[in-house]
Amino acid sequence: MSNRKPALLILLAAAILSGPAPIHADDEPEPQEMVILPARKLEYIQVPDMPKCVTAAILRGNPRTDAAWVLLKLASGCSVPWHWHTANESLVVISGQGKFEMKKGKPLEFAPGAYAALPTRHVHRAVCTRECLLFNTADAAFDVHYVDDDGKEISLKKAVKAMKKEMSAPPTPAPKKK
Repeated sequence: MSNRKPALLILLAAAILSGPAPIHADDEPEPQEMVILPARKLEYIQVPDMPKCVTAAILRGNPRTDAAWVLLKLASGCSVPWHWHTANESLVVISGQGKFEMKKGKPLEFAPGAYAALPTRHVHRAVCTRECLLFNTADAAFDVHYVDDDGKEISLKKAVKAMKKEMSAPPTPAPKKK
């Protein structure tokens, strides 16, 4: 064992004195190509598992399998019922007006420039009162899990029905002050 120690020290000293290995052009990573997408060439498609009033243009990545950047368009009057995503989601409002509501947070009346960061499994919903264009990022595949008032997972059809019922109900009067 004592013969090994000097040999290891000699190898370590040689590695330190020789300095870093030279980097050759072949070892450098390939630069990524710049991506430019003119607005007129963006193709908006129906978003699976979302209300029909929601369309998206994919800017980068594949939202069905991995992280992605997309532009989401929500038509005037569009409502997306209570739901959550496995991915962390960030939204920036480019145009339009509406409201984001979070089960565990303050509602956000939004207009252009508003920002929301929603952590994984954070239950939220959105309503657009004037057609909305949102820049959306997700750090993993974009799945949608609709929930009822108790947090139990339900279908999109049941979630839309529950939201329509809630939106059409008369407002609850404020409690009387004594």
